[in-house]
Amino acid sequence: MTKSIEVFDPAQCCATGVCGPNVNAALPRFAADLGWLSARGVAVARSNLAQQPGAFAEREIVRTTLAAKGEACLPLVLAGGEIVSEGRYPSRAELAGWARVEQPTSVYTPAVDELVAVGAAIASNCEPCLEFHVGRARELGVADEDLAHAVATARTVKETPARQLLVAADKLLGTTTARRGTSELSLPVVQVAGSGKCC
Repeated sequence: MTKSIEVFDPAQCCATGVCGPNVNAALPRFAADLGWLSARGVAVARSNLAQQPGAFAEREIVRTTLAAKGEACLPLVLAGGEIVSEGRYPSRAELAGWARVEQPTSVYTPAVDELVAVGAAIASNCEPCLEFHVGRARELGVADEDLAHAVATARTVKETPARQLLVAADKLLGTTTARRGTSELSLPVVQVAGSGKCC
């Protein structure tokens, strides 16, 4: 059963942490993590000592902890009515564990990183990059079949917008460019000054 998560913040102007001259980087991250929990059906409640002091007084466990330890114990995080964290903003993984929400396992590995880089090399037309990252992927044990799949996927993503643009051009000009192969097209050769090469 999913537990509720309650947060009792120290006195501050808002929960985002982006107000004022000194931004607390933990606060925006924590707010996003609470939003992530809420989107997965966890009941999340948050109270600020400066703005909702009554919430602190009404909860005996919060009131007694605050009386015994002072504001240094804030923020207090409760899961299912029990204190699970004091004096810091916990990580998403900790929140997920306390709320009994399964956190997706990361599939990102060095091998996946190289497959992404191969796709990026195709997209950017960078042959040296392609050669380097294909080599690194092979060193990591990536099969040529997987490399070919990465290249095919990158090519599809790269070429789809070009085809769609040609379809748009056909509509505007009443032509059939998009239905003709590139070898059939009679394209002008544009000379770059001083280079003697096509652009």
